[in-house]
Amino acid sequence: MSFRYPKGGFITAFYDPLEVPDAPTIGTATGGDAQATVTFTAPSNVGGSAITAYYAVSNPGQITATAASSPITVTGLTNDTAYTFQVWALNSYGPSAYSAASGSVTPAEQRGIFAGGRDGATPYDTIQYITITTTGNSTDFGNLTVSRWGLAGLGSTTRGVFAGGFVTGPTYYGTIDYITIATTGNATGFGNAISARSNLGSCANSTRGLFAGGAGSGGRVNTISYITIATTGTVNNFGDLYDGINRFAGCASPTRGVFGGGFASSIGDTNVISYVTISTTGNTSDFGDLTSVTVDLAACSSSTRGIFAGGDAKNVIQYITIASTGNATDFGDLLANTKSLTGVSSNIRGVFAGSSGPTNVIQYITIASTGNSTDFGDLLTTNFDMGGCSNCSGGVQ
Repeated sequence: MSFRYPKGGFITAFYDPLEVPDAPTIGTATGGDAQATVTFTAPSNVGGSAITAYYAVSNPGQITATAASSPITVTGLTNDTAYTFQVWALNSYGPSAYSAASGSVTPAEQRGIFAGGRDGATPYDTIQYITITTTGNSTDFGNLTVSRWGLAGLGSTTRGVFAGGFVTGPTYYGTIDYITIATTGNATGFGNAISARSNLGSCANSTRGLFAGGAGSGGRVNTISYITIATTGTVNNFGDLYDGINRFAGCASPTRGVFGGGFASSIGDTNVISYVTISTTGNTSDFGDLTSVTVDLAACSSSTRGIFAGGDAKNVIQYITIASTGNATDFGDLLANTKSLTGVSSNIRGVFAGSSGPTNVIQYITIASTGNSTDFGDLLTTNFDMGGCSNCSGGVQ
């Protein structure tokens, strides 16, 4: 979009080009479902009077939204269309110039994916999805390459990836599958994990996915491996967990991955939370503690807050601020005591599905607001020990 001034309708008889504000400094644009959120920094020179409003304008479409401060959410966009945005400010003397353009962002339906799992000893190859922004039952997506449970999932804005698991045999599984989240269909082989394992943890930012821990034929492992989500075939060593751990959960911000709970080789059931910097290989560091020792829990996140839920037939929901180490804080309660459930999220809503029992219940929370979960809908069948991911979690913002 070329440098230009806002529409003449904002230039009145009081217009004075020497008294208008400087242009805001553009920040980032983050896509949502038919919308985008645009951040910016206010100008230090506000002109001859206080700024009364800021406006964000899309290209293409010239779709405009306003707010009193950053961020501005622009609605009415077309999913799967790439947009950039510029921001301008207005005071009583008139409009500022436009900011520079933001980076390109593509709004998309906010989908949560649940894959595999089991009903008792019977493993599933089913992949199903929900639209996170609207409550309702899940819909069939396709099938994994192999029926399995205890797998881990992670996603970018475009691709969901599932690793490991346990197939009837018993056999630990080492293959990684992927899907294109916006397009229903069966999974495709991505590559092989470093070792075959089940009940591992995972997290991701927009480009890199981490698979950690799990249990294999030789016992629990402490290995963390990583993939570049857009590139099939290559799995790399990242570092180590503090112990061999399985039956734990992971979540992420765009910079930090966090793992909590589980069963550790040296101490058994644990409440330990640890973290890594996703872009930098290395071992985990201590973060803090969950409110109690918990295994078979689920996790999800916004870009700032991580949520851990259920486990050990508990109904507890707890949260952390991902950027600040420390202990977890009580959030609220699930609908019932649950374990082996699966969590997915957008940057606003966390969704938890299934549980040993088994059950087909899906429930949700608003991540920024503490409180109890609310009914969302139902899975296709009773299911637990699934892998989950979304195209809009906190880590991919």
